[in-house]
Amino acid sequence: MRRWTSIAAVAALSAGALSAVAFGAAGPATAAKKAEPIYLNAKYSPVERATDLVSRMTIAEKAAQMDSSRPPAISRLGVAAWGWWNESNHGVNALTLTPKGNATTLTNTTSYPSDLSLGSTWNRNLVYQEAGQIGDEARDVAPFNTENLDFYAPTVNLTRDPRWGRNDESWSEDPTLTAALASQYVDGLQGQTQNGVLPKSADGYYKAIATLKHYAANNSEVNRRDGTSNMDQRTLREYYTAQFASIINQSHPGSIMSSYNEVNGVPAAASVQLMDTLARQTFGFNGYFTSDCDAIYEIQAGHHYQPPQASAPLDQYGRTAFANSAGEDLDCNAGYADQYNYGNTIPTALGQHIQTATDVYNQGDVDTSVVRLFTARIETGEFDGEGSVPWVQAARTRLGGKTWVDSDANNAETETPDRLAQARQSADQSITLLNNNKTTKANGKPGAKLLPLKVPSTGAYKIAVMGYFAHPSGGLFLGGYSSIQGPSGQTHNVDTYQGLKSAVQAINPDATVDFLPGVTGGTTASTLTTVDQNSINAAKNYDAVVVVAGTDNTTSSEDHDRSTLDLPGAQSSMISQAEAANPNTVVYLETVGQVNLGSLQQSSPALLWSSYNGQEQGNAIADVLLGKVNPSGHLPFDWYSSDSNLPAITDYTIRPTATTQGRTYQYYTGPVSYPFGYGQSYSKFGYSDITLNRNAVTADGTITVKAKVKNNGTQAGSTVPQLYVTTPFEPASAQRPIKRLEGFQRVTLNPGQAKTVTFKVKASQLAFFNEKANKYVVDPGRYGLQVSSSSAASDVQLHTAVKISGRISQTPTVLTAKPIETGDKARQVAQRVMVDINTTINPQLTVSMNDQTLYGYVTKGQSKPLPAGLKVSYTSDRSKVVRITKQNAIKAVGSGIATVTATVRYHGGSATTSFTVDVAPLQITSDAAATFPVGTAASYTVTTTAMPTAKLRESGSLPAGITFTDNGDGTATIASTGAAPAGTYPVIITAKNGVSRTVREAFVITVAAPASTTTSH
Repeated sequence: MRRWTSIAAVAALSAGALSAVAFGAAGPATAAKKAEPIYLNAKYSPVERATDLVSRMTIAEKAAQMDSSRPPAISRLGVAAWGWWNESNHGVNALTLTPKGNATTLTNTTSYPSDLSLGSTWNRNLVYQEAGQIGDEARDVAPFNTENLDFYAPTVNLTRDPRWGRNDESWSEDPTLTAALASQYVDGLQGQTQNGVLPKSADGYYKAIATLKHYAANNSEVNRRDGTSNMDQRTLREYYTAQFASIINQSHPGSIMSSYNEVNGVPAAASVQLMDTLARQTFGFNGYFTSDCDAIYEIQAGHHYQPPQASAPLDQYGRTAFANSAGEDLDCNAGYADQYNYGNTIPTALGQHIQTATDVYNQGDVDTSVVRLFTARIETGEFDGEGSVPWVQAARTRLGGKTWVDSDANNAETETPDRLAQARQSADQSITLLNNNKTTKANGKPGAKLLPLKVPSTGAYKIAVMGYFAHPSGGLFLGGYSSIQGPSGQTHNVDTYQGLKSAVQAINPDATVDFLPGVTGGTTASTLTTVDQNSINAAKNYDAVVVVAGTDNTTSSEDHDRSTLDLPGAQSSMISQAEAANPNTVVYLETVGQVNLGSLQQSSPALLWSSYNGQEQGNAIADVLLGKVNPSGHLPFDWYSSDSNLPAITDYTIRPTATTQGRTYQYYTGPVSYPFGYGQSYSKFGYSDITLNRNAVTADGTITVKAKVKNNGTQAGSTVPQLYVTTPFEPASAQRPIKRLEGFQRVTLNPGQAKTVTFKVKASQLAFFNEKANKYVVDPGRYGLQVSSSSAASDVQLHTAVKISGRISQTPTVLTAKPIETGDKARQVAQRVMVDINTTINPQLTVSMNDQTLYGYVTKGQSKPLPAGLKVSYTSDRSKVVRITKQNAIKAVGSGIATVTATVRYHGGSATTSFTVDVAPLQITSDAAATFPVGTAASYTVTTTAMPTAKLRESGSLPAGITFTDNGDGTATIASTGAAPAGTYPVIITAKNGVSRTVREAFVITVAAPASTTTSH
């Protein structure tokens, strides 16, 4: 509530509230009044409001707003200090709560299963529901429920190497699966529908802002900050950026985080190709870019980057200029920092006129970035009344009028029953059943399958739960980017032993459930070095044994890859010995990713896996083991038989080479323990009746595949029919994938129930990137279509084929603009927001076609003429500011803010974009008050932004000893000789340049006792 008081005060000041302070001598009473600032007027678009706000800032203020940790408040404009570095990978876990340094890890917020666990659910709806809960909790814990609403999640790097230290943070090894799920995370967190648009109930405001990370090709911790990820353009487009492109198209995330690493020798934080050419111009991203936390520093410190335009490696000013001009809007300036950041280098860098890859670094680059940042803030409702932002009201209702505090004193109040239920449901669906074999009876004959466990309702029954991670004395390991669970939060944590004991004894109060340590030596995975023989000896005396083995942050983490996929410590030996002691042994692996199984794949009668599974992990595994939940997880990666078959983790090639076997189910030619998409159930599912809408289509056509799925089991269950596409007609030299996932559906069926699933695939989706043509091309031929239960050839349930011919007919899909004005090309200005009056605006349009061909302006030296026959039209929302002539020229004709909408039409398709300019802005940028001490000479500088330069005058009653002087350069000096008597002297300062709208500011001069100090600029 304090937040809005501040803004209201500024609005009142702007409207001339100070006119009540004896302005009679200053002229007419209306002299102090002016219209409400555009940036506080919700009738304008967010980008128009942001443009107006930015026009009121000095260069130093703009630069300071471009640091993440954290931009200071600008009290005269009602701008709050805003922390950009906030985290919510699998639950809200960190906020920027201090003026400097890293984000603060929060206490007692809900911890859901890790993203890799969610990846194994293959459930779009589930992800959306969970992300919506995360977004709600983000609003609950955000300062005043209105600030710090940007979150650095989701991580969408692909799990192309299981040794990567952060595999638990990502969704899968496949771009299609990752995009399908992570786009739902974005939708849920931002408060959108599952189609990526805000519902009417949001009143135009986002719940929070999602940030896709880490862009791009950044999943080897060993060299993540100073290494280069090298690959051909086909690999970059088809694999490492494909999921980003799809999520941008589907869900419109508000932000993207560039990564630390170089891609093909260029730091991602300074890559024009990644941030501008691909993300913005080709994929259609229209939010802001943030660096990873201190990726801009690493341009200099880690990469020692010397671009072709520079005569030496970049210094602190050069790194700023190259990053910002390439499209890096925000400097996450905490983490691995030196003393430099955007805030303290941009003013100097502008003065050095640094030649960058796109331009001579200039204020247009800065303005463009700051407008993007404040557009995002305005879209969350920061500058509007609390009552008009539904997300604020909802949060305060949930909190019951209380303010959330970051300590255990919060009593874990945001870990609500609904959120914990969601955590349990997500964990339930993430668990993947790998093995479920029949047991062997005492007479040597096969018995029933081990799972689900058959617990009698009465009588003696004994279960042992074995392994450190079944009941960890150090508390649950919840994965990277987890909140701190204080005593209040820990009451909501359920480990496997606790969950299973509670569930078993709910069925049979007489049952015995014991915990056996299994391994000893320490309280982390790496220190569990000794098998506990007492546990093994005791295991044979139980009806069933559930062994839990796992990994933690001593196995892998941010900055720490795995050197081996072996289970840490003596856990593999514990499993083998437990199985030998008791044939009714169930093994549950809760790990960062896949592990080397060795003989366990064959020896374990019941084997289950998930990644780190959240606070409700114990209840979830109990649900599955006892049959309350039918397991439905499917692997989001190929489970390689051994890590010895993998290339070096720093090798970013995907396709096989003369010395490597490739990566992921698409290209890997070596043995796997379990294939991508694999997962068993307690039910059996049958597939039949595959149909195809047509046997042949053109490259512009759509393929529709239908198939019937039936539950042939005795228990309701869910399965995931998967559609793969193959190219059997391709020669080996084309290096096409073995197959590609092109669709999937999760279906839930009762016993005996059947359902028809439908997959629609545009033929253009099956194109490959042609490096020579620099576009996507559909290869003509007969494509295989497989309806499967996994990517394995043995799991293909139904198949058919379709012939595809012809070329993709180009139609526009993305249109972008970089407006400049007359003379900017000669000045090497590549973009601007503020334009001169009576000039022609060149929108520098870029058109991306549906085959990702770019036309028009791309970047310096890379333009390509628009194709013949493409039609361009423009409209302006304020023709008195920007007018479109009959010749389709864009003219700046009056002072003010206007938005120009451009539309291109070609081959029956169209694309639209808009850009906002501020024509001849004139703003007084200094504070509206100055204080002078009695008896001491001092001065104060009034500053403006204007094109052209403004003249300044004051009207009012200045006392003897105080003078006002226009300096002729857009500034004025208020000087005190020290002779003025103590008192308060209100005046009006008027700025006028003959072009812009005249600006009048109510200004208060105070002459105070000597103890006061002078405010000077």
